[in-house]
Amino acid sequence: MTDHAHVPLLQGSCFCQAVSYAVFARPILSAYCHCTGCQRLTSCPFIHTMHFDASAFTWTFPEPHESRLDFYDNILKPYKRRYRCKTCGVGVASHNSNTNRVSIWGATLDRNEDGKIVGWDIAKPTAHQFYGTRMLDVNDDLTKWEGYESNSDNLN
Repeated sequence: MTDHAHVPLLQGSCFCQAVSYAVFARPILSAYCHCTGCQRLTSCPFIHTMHFDASAFTWTFPEPHESRLDFYDNILKPYKRRYRCKTCGVGVASHNSNTNRVSIWGATLDRNEDGKIVGWDIAKPTAHQFYGTRMLDVNDDLTKWEGYESNSDNLN
């Protein structure tokens, strides 16, 4: 259970802000994901994903959560449940019951008045993962990996 007495390191929400969350630890992984699952589930060429221990994550909108959250259990990976807002449809987080980790997407993080992500120094990606199935080349200085960062072949 998360200790709510501490200030969250990162906060975010869906587009309409009916669903919100807070994270109380640094990410275990923060990367741009180019896997075909993320591509198909988000209709985007890649996403910014961050993984945390489930104990560091909490929903911050009033209960009952079922009234605002919808979910999808991936038939290819039934241990992964993806949550989205019932109002605006934005995917906000997922839970992996095998690892007891929660993933959030960088695009849902809170922004400042200039549109910049609050806490970017904590959230910024360190690599590209599953780059072999990319839909477009990304010319940056981040390491490109065939699978997960540091657990697969480096494609640089």
